[in-house]
Amino acid sequence: MRVEEFLIANGAARPTKTALVTERVRLRYDELDDLASRLAAALAANGVGRGDRVLVFMDNCWEAAVSIFAVLKAGAVFSPINASTKADKLAYLIGDCEPAAILTQAKLMPVVSRARSLSSRPLFIASTPAPSGLVPQDAASFEDCLATAPVPVGHGGADTDLAMLIYTSGSTGRPKGVMMTHRNVDAAAESITSYLRNSADDVILNVLPLAFDYGLYQLLMAVRLGATLVLEKSFAFPQAIFERIRAEQVTGFPLVPTMAALILQMRDLAPGFLPSLRYVSNTAAALPPVHIARLRELFPGVRLYSMYGLTECKRCTYLPPEELDRRPGSVGIAIPATEALVLDDAGNRVPPGVAGELVIRGPHVMQGYWRNEAATRQMLRPGPPPWGRQLHTGDLFRTDEEGFLYFVGRKDDIIKTRGEKVAPKEVEAVLHAHPGIAEAVVTGMPDPILGHAIAALVVRSDEALSERDIVRHCAMHLEDFMVPKLIAFHNELPKTETGKVSRRLAAEVLGAAR
Repeated sequence: MRVEEFLIANGAARPTKTALVTERVRLRYDELDDLASRLAAALAANGVGRGDRVLVFMDNCWEAAVSIFAVLKAGAVFSPINASTKADKLAYLIGDCEPAAILTQAKLMPVVSRARSLSSRPLFIASTPAPSGLVPQDAASFEDCLATAPVPVGHGGADTDLAMLIYTSGSTGRPKGVMMTHRNVDAAAESITSYLRNSADDVILNVLPLAFDYGLYQLLMAVRLGATLVLEKSFAFPQAIFERIRAEQVTGFPLVPTMAALILQMRDLAPGFLPSLRYVSNTAAALPPVHIARLRELFPGVRLYSMYGLTECKRCTYLPPEELDRRPGSVGIAIPATEALVLDDAGNRVPPGVAGELVIRGPHVMQGYWRNEAATRQMLRPGPPPWGRQLHTGDLFRTDEEGFLYFVGRKDDIIKTRGEKVAPKEVEAVLHAHPGIAEAVVTGMPDPILGHAIAALVVRSDEALSERDIVRHCAMHLEDFMVPKLIAFHNELPKTETGKVSRRLAAEVLGAAR
């Protein structure tokens, strides 16, 4: 099925059920469906057709949710852009995917205008009004678009059409557009909701940006199920989020490790303080085993899912919650309808305990990178069956004897020091186990003697913690060549636009601290 068909079906089957909750607006399924139809008609009237790209440049708001489904109803391809994106990058994205339209907010129009000045491409732009009620210059009124008669757009699209183009960081520094069809999105959503045991009765809270793939999928999965999504802009005020969880009787709470670390620093939380929660899922990076243990204490009876994925295929693996005690540090097994293999450089399976590259096969694997054949060939390579392609993740994993997967590190994250290879994740796990450390990231710094020195950027939960304390702790748990030689303290770890800790930026901070 095409993704928008789930909204249409739920708009008819459960019209009065709450589909979306935001700070200012609650939308029922029939209201969300109607608004998306109106905006789709407005897009079509302004030249947006089948296969055209439309940038959705908004923060987490009800207008963004409407926009995503409107683009699909118009037969077009949506591309969610992080609201913190700067003009130069936005101009690059405009030049790369050549969108027919941009849907945005008044507060972001200065960025759009600056990006437009760097590009000559004609665009239809619709913006929400400013607090004054005025629509920014050079933009159509988003509200006027929503007043358009909801005439169905006869685009003739199929589920093999592209549904979304989601940009991810590239090794060259230029973002790459990951191409996902409606069929890809449907397969990923079906797989994830099956192992999370989601149903139409779920109420899912999302603070992750809709421009971040797992944040986006909270919306797509909720609408597919006929569930309710509570959409929040950020996790800046955790207590307010907790109040919203209690008020809306939230059952599902996706988070990232930095959110988990913040929760675990809060001293006034009693076990079971969010009684409605049924599950917590993790994305962006593996949770340290010690954080998993503490989260389980705070959320007794809640199913905690440790997962691994990447934008190019959404999710790859999950650890069934009942395996948490038996397999600390594991990210589990392949998600349903997916095959996960650990291969050597020759394409052969490696034995248990030996590191190799994780390779994914399944219906949720991307079609490739937008207009980037070289990068596509590097990631998507021939594989069985003869006509098939498999995704080479670039991530190193090992398995145990029963096939459960353990993340070792990025191929390009491996640090060579004193002739030995060190996976940063292994050092980070030891650092996170120290009660005085809230967060830590490890990278390699060039060293004339060692080749690379192990360096750690640390956020303290105990201000009395010293470098000597950390070295002593690491020496107790790690081989000597793995003990950090450079330690710097920081108020917070540097992160990407999607909230993922950046080793590259951490290296810059550490370099300045030398």
